[in-house]
Amino acid sequence: MERTKQRIVVIGGSSGIGLASAIRLRSTGAEVIATGRDLAKLQAATAGHGIETAAFDAGDRKALEQFFTGIHGFDHLVLALSGGHGAGTLADLDLADLRTGFEEKFWPQVETAQAAAPHLRPGGSITFITAISARIARPGIAGLGAINGAIEAMVGSLARELKPSRVNAVSPGVVDTPWWDRFPADFKAGYFREQQETLPVGRVGRADEVAHAVQFLVENGYVTGTVIECDGGLHLV
Repeated sequence: MERTKQRIVVIGGSSGIGLASAIRLRSTGAEVIATGRDLAKLQAATAGHGIETAAFDAGDRKALEQFFTGIHGFDHLVLALSGGHGAGTLADLDLADLRTGFEEKFWPQVETAQAAAPHLRPGGSITFITAISARIARPGIAGLGAINGAIEAMVGSLARELKPSRVNAVSPGVVDTPWWDRFPADFKAGYFREQQETLPVGRVGRADEVAHAVQFLVENGYVTGTVIECDGGLHLV
């Protein structure tokens, strides 16, 4: 791609994989707009990187449409919106919590893609960020798998609908991001230690490694309808 002429929008760019993707893509010379709900947090996170910012709630359809109309076209969209609800075994699964999980991640990603598509320049791309829970069988993650699997199930059809633009997804595994700050420090440390002992790569992932996969999908014009597993081999275990 002609990097200096590309305009890339990262939805959910305040932290973690979204922020890492915005920084990495900006380093290629692309013009990057990162969005989030908290403008102060967003500006603090992106300071010094030459990244444009815009604050709004991606769950607000009117705000989405105003944003995409206002930027007058773009080349690539990265959907890094996430959530933390929906985990639990079937016997204990709080269905209201699972619905919240869909409201946090599935619906905002789909709403954003739908609102953005009319403004996406032909030959551009949309990259969803899902999670490896969609692709592994572990007790307690059926709900999370349903949320992320629902997004992944749309990728192929959207790739055909939106051609010549491309649609792909990156499916991360256990990645050390602020997402884990919601858990007690001892739980996080123990879980990461368990992953280090189990994963073929012998460690948990870094946000920039997932961002590298995002960059590949943005730049490679011959890849569409694909989900890249960036999980340290968790799907093999």
